[in-house]
Amino acid sequence: MASSLTKSRICVVDDDLDVLSSLRFLLETEGFDVRTFRSGAAMLDAAAIEEFDCFVIDFKMPNMTGITIANHLRDRKVPAPIILITGYPDQNIWAKATVAGIDVVLLKPDAEENLASQIRAAVQRNGRTGLR
Repeated sequence: MASSLTKSRICVVDDDLDVLSSLRFLLETEGFDVRTFRSGAAMLDAAAIEEFDCFVIDFKMPNMTGITIANHLRDRKVPAPIILITGYPDQNIWAKATVAGIDVVLLKPDAEENLASQIRAAVQRNGRTGLR
């Protein structure tokens, strides 16, 4: 019997291939449909970014920070929640994240422990695809 529920589509952006692979495995194991990108530019150039239910974006990447990527998404009126992951929090990261329209900031290395539940909560709050 086929399920009437569709999987939430999650976009993950991180320049570290090992981290990207780990997050993809974790999220697919949790039942999400995951697409990964190694840069913000590649993700922003991708077709149909509006179809994602949630974005998980690393903060510190070359050429474009997670804050900058979030600003681009919000400028394009992409409504999906954004979760920023950082191992380099500064005292202003939460204020910067709020201004950029980021919903949640998770600190490495503990981010993976709470990521799936944070995604589900953000998707539900945003009224996207729903819980999986």
